[in-house]
Amino acid sequence: MSGYPKIGLALGSGGSRGFAHIGVLKVLEEEGIPVDFIAGSSMGALVGSLYGAGYSPSILEKMAFQFRRKYFMDFTVPKMGLIKGEKARTFTKMLVRGKNIEDLPRKMAIVATNLRNGKRTVFREGDIAEAVRASIAIPGIFVPHQIDGELYVDGGVIDRVPVSVVRDMGAAYTIGVDVSYFDTDPEILSIYDVIMQSMDIMERELVSDRHIAADCMIQPLVSHFKSTSFQHVHEIIRQGEQAMRDQLPLVKNQLETWKEKQDGNEQA
Repeated sequence: MSGYPKIGLALGSGGSRGFAHIGVLKVLEEEGIPVDFIAGSSMGALVGSLYGAGYSPSILEKMAFQFRRKYFMDFTVPKMGLIKGEKARTFTKMLVRGKNIEDLPRKMAIVATNLRNGKRTVFREGDIAEAVRASIAIPGIFVPHQIDGELYVDGGVIDRVPVSVVRDMGAAYTIGVDVSYFDTDPEILSIYDVIMQSMDIMERELVSDRHIAADCMIQPLVSHFKSTSFQHVHEIIRQGEQAMRDQLPLVKNQLETWKEKQDGNEQA
């Protein structure tokens, strides 16, 4: 789609609901809509990094169907978290073949939260697996990840859908994908449920205080899935596809309008 603006895709946090990002990517590729910049928080960082590393949406879909918690879950004696996260880091490093963020063909940014100073950190270079491990560190579940002497937790704590990051990267048109959901009547049976519901509450309040200003915001219907519903991968991906298809007329119209304005400015 030559002549169109540089497009930035912001993939949000949301646990297993983040598999919907694969469906969004699948539709964008089918429609020939290029993605020039990607920024991701938590699960969005993982999916975005794998896509940026060269995995097609169809391959990502197959990988998601084969996902097993045992690949990521290495339990430890609780101190700063229930899961060490070494398995997740090693698995990610294997999948991206040890690449650095700056090595990817698409410009990628990974968002994490600095636990000491409470500020957002945007990784745009360095080891992909280390940055993803920091970004997925759900407080209380994953042990915070240390990089260069700093401790990091989940990017969704401070920036659920990092639209402003892709704008800063140079995107003239932004698409955000919000896969979070706050359940007002959840079934809370375990410490995981307590922590994830607390995260959802916090993210809801964060977004209510700060509007996420994407040119187009995709919100897949994933409200009936828990953030730990890894057994429902197929349905979650389908919801991502459907949500993106529903917004295609808007996206195409906005891109065409942008192009017409640019052509008009050049002729003036």
